[in-house]
Amino acid sequence: MNRSAIAVFGRCSTRTLSSRFIQFLDHPPTPEVVWTAIPPTLINSSENWTYGVDGKWLGRTGIFLIHRDITHKENLYWSCVTSESYEALVHDTQGLVTLLGTRFPFGAVSDWKGAIRSAVGTSFGFIPHQRCLVHVDRQAKRLCPKQSPFEATRLLRMLATKLLLVKTKEEQKQWQEELTQWTTTYAPMLTEKTIAPSGTRRRWWYTHGNIRRAHRLLTHDHPPLFVFLDNPGIPSTNNALEGVNSQLKDKLGDHRGLSRIRQAAFLSWYMAFSRLKTAQDLKQLWATWKTSISF
Repeated sequence: MNRSAIAVFGRCSTRTLSSRFIQFLDHPPTPEVVWTAIPPTLINSSENWTYGVDGKWLGRTGIFLIHRDITHKENLYWSCVTSESYEALVHDTQGLVTLLGTRFPFGAVSDWKGAIRSAVGTSFGFIPHQRCLVHVDRQAKRLCPKQSPFEATRLLRMLATKLLLVKTKEEQKQWQEELTQWTTTYAPMLTEKTIAPSGTRRRWWYTHGNIRRAHRLLTHDHPPLFVFLDNPGIPSTNNALEGVNSQLKDKLGDHRGLSRIRQAAFLSWYMAFSRLKTAQDLKQLWATWKTSISF
């Protein structure tokens, strides 16, 4: 419920309600506090687990980073940072490593940004790292419009969509053969240049720049696209975290009056509550949180 609905339900003014709840937004729970109160499932499990990371943009305030156990569907760590920089990601992953002890992830899945790849390698070592195929498909579709007048663009868009349907080694081989065939057929378009008119700073540019970028997206750095075929426990997409981001967006929509800093605090509480499974967990979280702050 939003604040107005809670005020009606509790028969108090919104001002009184704000004074009662302000301490929660001023003292959001840290991942370490939640970990102490409610240890994640992976701690008491011998099953291999997959690490996932993504961020929720909060405007000028920065990004709310979410580190998740994809296998057990639990949020492990979070923070509000100014950007998805290598320094911010390493700071988070090192904090997560301290909590994990020896329970390192078997693999990882992400949108394949350079900072994320480097941070995962620094903190977890050379574990299998899957590039999210949904992100690849989304970027390729943005570069290849559905109603493009060029057949090459439409076919390349179809190949990007087919990437999501690859489930076996045979389908991977077939997809790569189709991509090779496209490259052979439309190679001249990838190198075609337009001569700049006189008076401009540039001398020339590639005529079909978006097609070149989409083609490189599908052909450069191939192995990370199919890590999931050799490692069944690793998903091919980061949809688990995309779903979390969607939920956060909906929840923030109920509290549009919050400042960006308070939004980050609200999301921290949401992350904490996502770990609750029983009423006893709630009591344990309450007791641990109270001892961790000073009013």
